[in-house]
Amino acid sequence: MTLHLLKLCVGCESIADLESWIEETRLLFQRLGRPYRQTHTTRMVPKKMDEILDGGSLYWVIKGRIAARQRIEAIEPFTAEDGIQRCHLVLEPVVVPVQTRPCRPFQGWRYLPPVDAPADIRADTAPESMPQAMRDDLRALGLL
Repeated sequence: MTLHLLKLCVGCESIADLESWIEETRLLFQRLGRPYRQTHTTRMVPKKMDEILDGGSLYWVIKGRIAARQRIEAIEPFTAEDGIQRCHLVLEPVVVPVQTRPCRPFQGWRYLPPVDAPADIRADTAPESMPQAMRDDLRALGLL
């Protein structure tokens, strides 16, 4: 059974902000001539790796709301230079907006069962009754 992770996106103001961070890092790797993989480092290694790697995503909490997700491609445990076990969550560098909902702050990450995961927001589901300019603005803010 697929399982997801839930994590706070600390310091991020919006989905556009998250996408900007990803792009800045990709460009830095490109300038350095290194292959780019988007990773997020965590201290704890998920014990339910098989379920997460079976189609799981990392759901980001931005400004107190579950707002977006990225598919998890790999989980790579390692020991850091300080001797502490950590892991890299290797993420698909595509941010998918989801139907937002409130989420209280927490430390680290939490497991998120599929039944509790918010649905993706697709561009083709935008209410046609909204003016096009409003839909464009909401899409630019990552809300649609």
